[in-house]
Amino acid sequence: MGLPDARRLGLQAALGQAVVTVAGALVSLAWGPLEARSALWGGGISTAGTLAMTLIAFPRRTAGSALRLLAAFFAGELAKLLLVVALLILVLKLTVVAPLALLGTYGATFLVYWILIARALPRAAPGPRGTNGTG
Repeated sequence: MGLPDARRLGLQAALGQAVVTVAGALVSLAWGPLEARSALWGGGISTAGTLAMTLIAFPRRTAGSALRLLAAFFAGELAKLLLVVALLILVLKLTVVAPLALLGTYGATFLVYWILIARALPRAAPGPRGTNGTG
């Protein structure tokens, strides 16, 4: 998978997370507006983290050494981590939330992220027939 494909996958993950966030908020609305807002916060935080990571780790211009690309990837991961932690702290300090709705939607968006990544991985080629790797 090349960097343009990785960037596209990251942007697709963020879009998928946004869709799940809205769906989670609509479902949570059955329990009340606080739960719906909390679901939006949880999913929105996760989506923002994915978007930050994608934009920093996979820039449009891909020219550079392998070391530079690796540094951009780690910078993107660090940005995602710091953004998610900072936003969670801000939301928990400054607003009233329904924890189950916030964390449930955050978790659902996290699953979207990992499912898309797992589906994008190349399939492992099967080994020769009749061998079990021990002989």
